[in-house]
Amino acid sequence: MTERETRRNRLDWLLLAGLVIIALLARLVPGERTVDDAYITFRYARNAVEGAGFVYNVPSTGSGHGERVLGTTTPLYTLLMAGLSLLTGSRDFPAIALIANALAGGFSVGMLYGLGKRFAGHPFPAATVALLWALAPFSVSFAVGGMETDLTIGLLIAAAYTYLAERPRAMAVLSALALLARPDTAILLGPLWLGLILAERRIPWREGLIGLAILAPWLIFGTLYFGSPLTNSVSAKSVVYLLPPGSAFLRLLQHYATPFIEQNVLPPAGIFVALVVYCGLCALGSINAFHRDRKAWPLIAYPFVYFGVFALANPLIFRWYLSPPVPFYFLLIVTGVWTVNQDIGKLVNWESRRFPIYLFANLPFTIFTVAALALTLNAWTLHPDHGPDRPAPEMAWFGGEIVYRQIALDLKDQLGPGDVVAIADIGAFGYYSEAYILDPVGLISPDSSRYYPVPPEQHANALAVSTQLILDRQPSYVIMLEAYIRHTLLESDAFSVQYELLDTIETDILESSAFMVFCRSDLDVDEKGQ
Repeated sequence: MTERETRRNRLDWLLLAGLVIIALLARLVPGERTVDDAYITFRYARNAVEGAGFVYNVPSTGSGHGERVLGTTTPLYTLLMAGLSLLTGSRDFPAIALIANALAGGFSVGMLYGLGKRFAGHPFPAATVALLWALAPFSVSFAVGGMETDLTIGLLIAAAYTYLAERPRAMAVLSALALLARPDTAILLGPLWLGLILAERRIPWREGLIGLAILAPWLIFGTLYFGSPLTNSVSAKSVVYLLPPGSAFLRLLQHYATPFIEQNVLPPAGIFVALVVYCGLCALGSINAFHRDRKAWPLIAYPFVYFGVFALANPLIFRWYLSPPVPFYFLLIVTGVWTVNQDIGKLVNWESRRFPIYLFANLPFTIFTVAALALTLNAWTLHPDHGPDRPAPEMAWFGGEIVYRQIALDLKDQLGPGDVVAIADIGAFGYYSEAYILDPVGLISPDSSRYYPVPPEQHANALAVSTQLILDRQPSYVIMLEAYIRHTLLESDAFSVQYELLDTIETDILESSAFMVFCRSDLDVDEKGQ
């Protein structure tokens, strides 16, 4: 290796280290801002560590083993949280998740830099993509929110990197882990394996066996323990939420038009123009990447296949559903800008000494990088209006979780043996109260699904809690956002007779007027827990 190559290699490692440090700081500085769904995973992990099993609900009477319902979509992350808890002796799962997610974020950014160099063929665009992802609200928000997002995306990026690097056995390991992290990773993994078959013109049975060996323990355990290794949440959500046709398509379209949170600064017409520009840049980036390496087609297709799958399925789009295609979308856009930059360089004699043009050889790409970075940082706030007073993405909002936590702590001492709490947002309340939960959405209460769908006229938003479910199951407490029950429980004479309102907390979340806490009328609340 020449001295020049040694120096370049050293600078490359320094750049990589700097990007990873930025990713770590971007996730550690905001502090814990845990979102509701993360608490579901934490409760599964806590129960596993404490010997109750891989369960959410543990009855207060009888054996110490809980109900075998798989309501989390991420068994790998759940097991990781449980393992780290056992290793450290800590039960502070939000803190464990923050550190683990910071490390996973650093890994994902480092792998994205390596993938970007292979994809675009130059460290400049690779570093830009990695930096933008390190600070992207769609990455940082869910890392500090306790979700499995960074781990999942890091595994996807690493699988894509090993695919391009022609390391199929490593790709098999990473593919299996990614599937255990989230099942929707199959949207990229399927094309990657197809690309491997086409590139090598063989059936990769050895690699397939490696992946199957990693998946087999969970497949066997999930089948024997739960009856299926697949989460219950997908089928539950498909019958509970009522969405107008095309709602997912419109949400995804807006997302792809504003990858750097442009909606904070652009008018609607500007957002439409941005979508057209990004589509053009993606086309240029796709052509460039495909010419460099024809095997790259699965990575090129992934953001658009992801769009198509979710648009056709039309689920309720939670914020973290929007994250997985973002780094790959960044890759296409940035590679497209780099292509334009290089093409301009071919038209202009950058080496000319007659004018100082050579000083601005990469000016178009630099302008884009500064603009994208400015838009990204504009979506952060130095002083959030809730949670730790530290810089954080505005998207890292968890005001509802703070309210649910307080309700849980206030009610915990009132809960007695055998009490059941019906609540739609089960995460924060369930984690802090440790109550037995009746989940009207059906994630961890599969019997709830038979009460849905409810008539469309009973919906104030995507979710309307079934009146008959509550009347049949007679939970001790009902805790709901007002919009969930506006045209069901609140309009039911039977419910008003059987339940009394204990507390309301004003809010405007999801177009609700309040959090509402009800108690069954035959309970003596003052004597609960005594």
